[in-house]
Formats: sequence, C-alpha cells, structure tokens
Amino acid sequence: MATALTRACPLCGGKNFSAYLRKNELSLVRCADCAMIFANPVATEMATGAFYDDAGDEYLSVDKLAGDYADVRFERELRHFRRLCPRGSVLDVGCSSGGFLYQLNKRFPNDYQILGTDVSRGPLEHAQKMGVPVLRDNFLTHTFSEQFDVITFWAVMEHLFEPQKFFRKAVSILKPGGLCFMLVPNMKSLAVRWLGAKYRYIFPEHINYFAPRTLKAFAGRELEVMELKSTHFNPLVIWKDFRGGARDIARSERTELLKRTTAYKQSPWLLPVRLAYHATEGILGKLKLADNLLVVGRKRK
Repeated sequence: MATALTRACPLCGGKNFSAYLRKNELSLVRCADCAMIFANPVATEMATGAFYDDAGDEYLSVDKLAGDYADVRFERELRHFRRLCPRGSVLDVGCSSGGFLYQLNKRFPNDYQILGTDVSRGPLEHAQKMGVPVLRDNFLTHTFSEQFDVITFWAVMEHLFEPQKFFRKAVSILKPGGLCFMLVPNMKSLAVRWLGAKYRYIFPEHINYFAPRTLKAFAGRELEVMELKSTHFNPLVIWKDFRGGARDIARSERTELLKRTTAYKQSPWLLPVRLAYHATEGILGKLKLADNLLVVGRKRK
C-alpha cells in the first residue's frame, strides 16, 4: 500500500482496536469499544474516492451493464422497497450506472420521482443515457432545494472512509418520517464464517465491515430502526472461493460470475433449483447468516 491514511473507528470514533484479519495488503481491525470491524490503514485513493472515478469505466463493460439492468438484478431490493414505500421522491446515493432507479421507474412509472448520484462520471453518464436523472455535484457539499421521502444506499456504506458524514447528510435531507435503506455485506454471514479471508468481498474496496449489531447501532444513531434483515445468498461465490486461495478477485472475473448468476435466475429450466435456493436463503436470512444485511430506518418526526 503505497500511500495510506489511518483512521478512528467509523462507528464510535474510538481509537482502541486490535488486529482482526489480514488479506494481502488489506488489514482489518476490530474496535474494542463497539466491535466494529474496519480497514486500517486505508489506501488514499479509496479514502478520497479517487479510485472510483478512475475505475468508473470498469463498471461499463457490456456484461456488467447487462447484469445491472437485468430485471432480476434488484429483485429483493425492489420487493422490500415497494412494501415500505409505495410512492414518493427517491434519492439513490452511490447509484452507479442507475440500475435500481431504472427498474423502479420501469415497474412503477407514475409512483416515484427519482434522482441518482455517484462519484464516478462514466456510470453517471450511462444512467443519464438510460433516462435516470442524476446529480453530478458532490453529495456532501451540495445544497439540496428539496427533501426526500426515501434515500437509499445499496452496497455503498462499506466503501466510505467517513460513512457517518454521508449518513448524517442523508438524514438532514429526509422529510420527517422519511425512510433510509442501507444494504451492506454481512460480516457474520455463513460465507464469511466458512471462508474467512478467502471470501472475495473481503477486499480493498470494502473498508467497513458491518455485522447485525454494528449496523443496527450505526443506523440507530440518527434514525428509528424499523427493520434489520439478512438477505441474498450466492452458493456459486462460496464454492469458487472455497476452491481458490485468499486472493483478490479481478473485476472481470466477478462480472463473469454475475453474468452466469443472472442467466441461472432467468432460466425457466432451473425453477426447481431456484425454489430450493430461495428456501435456503430464507433459512439463512432468519438466522442472520445470509450474505447481506438490510437495515431500514425512519426519520423521527
């Protein structure tokens, strides 16, 4: 790691932590005060967000965009979202190429007013080409002229050097009673428990590692926590990482697996397999052992 920044705990601000896990150049520590697990130190380009601007084109491969815009891509997120928010204004922070907002508008064209924002120029340009309105200004410093009914962070908080700043900004522009959805990888998932450092989503781009307890504490600082769920399960990832070593997976390899997974979800011939898969995912979810955690918080009136 050529240049790096050290940090306090992103949850409680504590500076008392111990080594937790090491994978190549990535060093994870565990806070002695709140049990939050996080990368320390963090490569400067990750901390500043410059990495994502420079790597934006990697998110624009044909296969990656096909996966992001497939109808099955945000199936779970849309189901949870629609159940709690049947209409309103939506800001997706870290929207990438705009897949979630595109699907939301496609399925429910008259129910939502949508806006996306991200640090990567290339994905934002693609989102705009697909009809998704975007904000190109810096989210933290932008002065919003409106408040939103819902703000979403789909797989974003794990990337942020100072996630509390983004969270507080989001709360400040939520309407009273508005909702915030946050989806993050689950550090207590079956995959992590079994694979440890072999798990592909323990890698330099992820600098915050939430468990059910720490995610609830994070959300509960600013919002009334309505739900905390565990969702998603990818046995193909577990199998491939079990067979491999503790290595960083190339984005092209992750994109190829996304392509295969998307095809399996869409194939009518695999319906019995999908039913068994959903049953397994449901069990893991109840045990908070699925791959991701989803927390939904409401702004107090």
